[in-house]
Amino acid sequence: MTEPTLHALDWPRIERDLDAYGAAVAPNLLAPDACRALAALYPDDQSFRSTVVMARHGFGRGEYKYFAEPLPAVVGALRQTLYRRLAPVADRWSAAMGRADRFPADLDAFRALCRAAGQGKPTPLLLRYRAGDYNCLHQDVYGALVFPLQVAVLLSAPGRDFSGGAFVLTEQRPRMQSRVEVVELGQGDGVIFAVRERPVEGTRGVYRVALRHGVSRIRSGERYTVGIIFHDAA
Repeated sequence: MTEPTLHALDWPRIERDLDAYGAAVAPNLLAPDACRALAALYPDDQSFRSTVVMARHGFGRGEYKYFAEPLPAVVGALRQTLYRRLAPVADRWSAAMGRADRFPADLDAFRALCRAAGQGKPTPLLLRYRAGDYNCLHQDVYGALVFPLQVAVLLSAPGRDFSGGAFVLTEQRPRMQSRVEVVELGQGDGVIFAVRERPVEGTRGVYRVALRHGVSRIRSGERYTVGIIFHDAA
């Protein structure tokens, strides 16, 4: 992930999709060899600070591991470069929802705010799903300080490495039934999406809608994903 690659993305389209649906595809964030190299890290416990077996906590089925610092170079680069581009969107959303939160232009400055709030643990993670695994609908909130957007990059190739396993986003609209968004990804594609809520323009002004995300059942093979969460954990 390089600055030219980031600049080449269709950001006006990404921002339109984020505003309209709460999620947007950022294609080709990682090359196939980088995807395979990241997935191959999974057995190396020294690369991670903790492991979560999802069934033990009622989160679904499957596993994920939080990276230890220093993060793998490609993960750190993704986190830094995407944060810089998404911070203005986060500010705009926060203002639209009437929140006082504003976000520094640089990730290091934002992480300093996280540390001051008692959130000092890195949150980027590597997820592994096998046949029959799934991820229940949830929100990745790790403390009082929350950056409103996050990114997941699919490391495996659909149809070759696994089947099933769709990324799903649900939106709970006030006094209406929930809306579901299914995001189709190829290997190396990222999905940028709302962590907890987003602003929606209604007939009486802007209101907030709550979102949750998850992964449907894996039918065969293995599915690896890297998650880029910008706020740190308590």
